[in-house]
Amino acid sequence: MSDLLFELLAAYGVPILACVTFLSCLCVPVPSSLLMLTGGAFTATGDLSLAPVVLGAYGGAVLGDQTGYQVGRRGGAWLDRTVASRPKRQQLFTRARDFTLNRGGPGIFFTCWLFAPLGPYANLAAGASRMSWLTFTLWGLAGEVVWVGLYVGLGFVFADNLALGAQVASQAIGFLAALGLTIFLGVWLARVIRRQK
Repeated sequence: MSDLLFELLAAYGVPILACVTFLSCLCVPVPSSLLMLTGGAFTATGDLSLAPVVLGAYGGAVLGDQTGYQVGRRGGAWLDRTVASRPKRQQLFTRARDFTLNRGGPGIFFTCWLFAPLGPYANLAAGASRMSWLTFTLWGLAGEVVWVGLYVGLGFVFADNLALGAQVASQAIGFLAALGLTIFLGVWLARVIRRQK
């Protein structure tokens, strides 16, 4: 499937990239990050223009987020029944719902790019839990800027070696996750120490 998507990206460009990022935000297993890397590489070689690639990937992702939110908002009970019949998806949906409810807007921001496997489920969970649409949208817009910018940018920079670009993206996200965990633990520890005084 990946080879077909790369061929379609080469032939049709930005609309394919927009469709893939849209679908990835709706739990469809497509290689969106890899396709954004490739789109970035195509801009470096002059086969595609940078602005349309970024706007297409970003527009598809934002539209996918909004669609997921509306599906969750309008079909929360149906969604619970549907996900309950699939244990792995139910586990992801439950984790995403808990993460979204406990962290609100920042949870949406981080599931767009740092905890990307939870992202589509967080969109659904935000709608089902009646998170404010404005809060969801603002944090989602910011998160998608990071996701799209990171992958298209790395594809542009590492156009000659996409495998290295993918490795750098993976390591960068791992580093940012570790940094986020360190900050979280530091804040938590500071609160615990204050309470004990």
